[in-house]
Amino acid sequence: MTVRNVVILGSGPAGLTAAIYAARADLQPLVIAGRQAGGQLMLTSEVENFPGFPEGIMGPELMDRMRRQAERFGAEFVDEDATAVDFRGAPLAVMTEGARHEARAVIVATGASARWLGLPSEARLMGRGVSSCATCDGFFFRGKDVAVVGGGDTAMEEALFLTKFATSVTVIHRRHELRASKIMQDRALQHPKIRFVWDSVVRDVLGADHVEGVVTENLKTKERSEIPVQGLFVAIGYNPNTEIFRGQLELDERGYVKIYDGSRTNVEGVFVAGDVEDYHYRQAITAAGAGCRAAMDAEVFLEGVA
Repeated sequence: MTVRNVVILGSGPAGLTAAIYAARADLQPLVIAGRQAGGQLMLTSEVENFPGFPEGIMGPELMDRMRRQAERFGAEFVDEDATAVDFRGAPLAVMTEGARHEARAVIVATGASARWLGLPSEARLMGRGVSSCATCDGFFFRGKDVAVVGGGDTAMEEALFLTKFATSVTVIHRRHELRASKIMQDRALQHPKIRFVWDSVVRDVLGADHVEGVVTENLKTKERSEIPVQGLFVAIGYNPNTEIFRGQLELDERGYVKIYDGSRTNVEGVFVAGDVEDYHYRQAITAAGAGCRAAMDAEVFLEGVA
């Protein structure tokens, strides 16, 4: 079996940037892209905050361009999911549905997945008014009424950010008190554009081809209400895609990969980039920068063990 220089897990902005840099360094990387390649940007309609695209660019098109750029320099892609890893010794191994891939270095860029409500209407209107990222999509809701689901710091950050654009922001929370830090609670509760719907959950998202409202249910009274909004932001958290690394890499209490000294993990030769370790910024541009860093760290590592 051929031992690769670098195997990259993930094909979002972090993984693809790592692939571009590793390929340009003549490391001939193999990218395990996954069956749902492209990361969270595949769920985003228009991206207007990625440098170099003054007119904006659709998320899937940006990912396609980055992949073609990596392929141009010699990166190879496997459109399968990684099913297991073995980082207990050299060479490092990554298993997919169809093969075992061995490498001297691995870059983990598997990202994180937003938690969703699980409604068919939510899935149907994804990118048509339903979003999980106010920083990404808030601009499109200037002068509109929007709703945010959640009660933690992320939800309050989303709600406060949206007040810059939206006419009103309705926060829908399943409890009667917020889980957010006190400073975030105070800011949201005192903001004139933000109102709260307590003890309630979203049961349906209304609209044929774009969001026109939500149906809420009060968990105490079981009463249902319709709230007319043009946008729904789901802010109930993220799950890092790290299940296959449990017992192999050191994870924090939330399941994110721990990093040491740049992009290094606790396992020699394994590097990490993007939302799989970054639970704070979660932006395409920060993920891309982290992918660059991981590829450069991997290159230095490989030179040192050559």
